[in-house]
Amino acid sequence: MHNDHANERITNMLAQIEEIQPDLTALRRDFHHYPETGWLEMRTSAVIAKRLTELGYRVLTGRDVCQEGARLGVPAQEELEAHAQRALEQGAPQAYLTQDMREGYTGVIGILECGEGPTLAMRFDIDALGMCECEAQSHRPRAEGFASENPGMMHACGHDGHAAIGLGIAQILMAHREELHGTVKLLFQPGEEGARGAGAMVAKGHLDDVDVFIGSHIAPTESLDDGDVTAGTWGSLATVKYDVTFLGEAAHAGGYPEKGHNALLAAASAVLALHAIPRHSGGQSRVNVGTLHAGTGRNVVPDRATMQLEVRGETTEINTFMEESALAACRGAAMMQGCTLETTVMGRAEGQHSDLALIERIGDVVRRDLPHLRLSSEQNARNWGSEDISLMMNRVQAHGGLATYMRVMTPVAGAQHTVTFDFDEAVLGRSVAVFCAVALDILGA
Repeated sequence: MHNDHANERITNMLAQIEEIQPDLTALRRDFHHYPETGWLEMRTSAVIAKRLTELGYRVLTGRDVCQEGARLGVPAQEELEAHAQRALEQGAPQAYLTQDMREGYTGVIGILECGEGPTLAMRFDIDALGMCECEAQSHRPRAEGFASENPGMMHACGHDGHAAIGLGIAQILMAHREELHGTVKLLFQPGEEGARGAGAMVAKGHLDDVDVFIGSHIAPTESLDDGDVTAGTWGSLATVKYDVTFLGEAAHAGGYPEKGHNALLAAASAVLALHAIPRHSGGQSRVNVGTLHAGTGRNVVPDRATMQLEVRGETTEINTFMEESALAACRGAAMMQGCTLETTVMGRAEGQHSDLALIERIGDVVRRDLPHLRLSSEQNARNWGSEDISLMMNRVQAHGGLATYMRVMTPVAGAQHTVTFDFDEAVLGRSVAVFCAVALDILGA
């Protein structure tokens, strides 16, 4: 029963969120100013760890967050070392920039234990994209002085906002800890872009005792999301991402071409074969070769070619079909030219669905406690992208827990994953309100 005490609790919570809105904006702009791509989120992780520690959370970092050997697409050691130095120069709190973080074990978990009760996990991705931010003065982050300081890195998908939202939730829930019964896990995930990071957190066992799991993404206001909050999504495409290297034999292209094994030709044949993989009758499927690099000169038979490719499927089974077909195509193309093949998995995600019971519960909470927010007419929206949050959701659901992946809508400037992306920072407080209201409903009984 929702009584006067519960109403007072929500009123106090909303007043607290309004009070911290300037801090949420400052945090978001700080993260935006110093973006870090997957496994390089050293400054970001150190700032988050410091803030959670000061709030009173039990904090996990480094190898306590991600399973050794389970990270995908980790940068080379020299890049890790160079970025660790840059993180310090850009104000990373040195006491929290651990040796593990310097080795690319980024990400943070904050745990708040409030006695007996269910375990609620919330996930916030923290990595940036590998792109250069818009230089035009009409771009608000540039005009207001918080555009990216790191060339080739930009928060163009809102993960700077997600990190700030997670820290805002941490502050509000700590203020209400006496009213909570159970455990809160705040998962600040590295390497979401490219589907590289969630699997390492899952492999460490952090989702194995979770009863309820909630993730969210800020999303552009559009007709498909005709409201402020969409309580669930379903159907994100399973995916696997590969780096593939064809290794041949160099030779003089004019004098002794028959002595060479043309890696570029093998790779080019593979590209055509990959895009000719039959579509699957069971649902949507995708394949894309995004990059291909080969050769040293016009008169040399290329002995090395590297490509980045991905496949996707509407279900994990369709994705597996696409993956196996793609690897067969690459192997066949290599054999035709007498080349060998090296493949490295760089990212992986599964299909996902949000639990209808949890979607309905979140909808009830928003209608009752947050009437200033509008629920979208479609509360379980289709997601045509890929997201490694699916690995977390599926692990929770596999042992009987409930999971959902929400959207909180905001006006944006520029599309996500473009150099002009920016968003209305009022969405930060709205997101904190949704997460905290649901947390109080689940753990506050």
